Amino acid sequence: MKTFISLMMVMALLVLAAGCTQYHAQGVGAGGAIGGIAGALLDRHNPWRGGVVGAVLGAIVGATLTDISMRASEEAVQQNRPVQYRTTDGRGVYEAYPLDYNEQTKCHKVQERVWEDGRLIKDQIKEVCEGQKTEKRY
Repeated sequence: MKTFISLMMVMALLVLAAGCTQYHAQGVGAGGAIGGIAGALLDRHNPWRGGVVGAVLGAIVGATLTDISMRASEEAVQQNRPVQYRTTDGRGVYEAYPLDYNEQTKCHKVQERVWEDGRLIKDQIKEVCEGQKTEKRY
């Protein structure tokens, strides 16, 4: 039974990662790992069950947060103004600020900041690049 559950967990993570970008896959992997560990620790009677449930939920949350980050960064670049998202309860805030543009690399720099309960938990600068396809292959 444990082997079957493990196989199902791996299959679920692969299905989630199949339609994702590299960044989504990183979010799925990190969220799944953290959720799996937390679930196994919290379910003392059946750590396998807790690990599987935690990994699946963590992977979904990780992919969702990555998607919000990518969309907000692209939106900030397209509109050339700061973008802010808030959770419905107001405890979580995501902000993206466009900084500058590099003509040579065709990349925009965007500063991302994430707050949870009024505490800054993430502050990073990332690049959003304009893709130009010059060949028939990737």
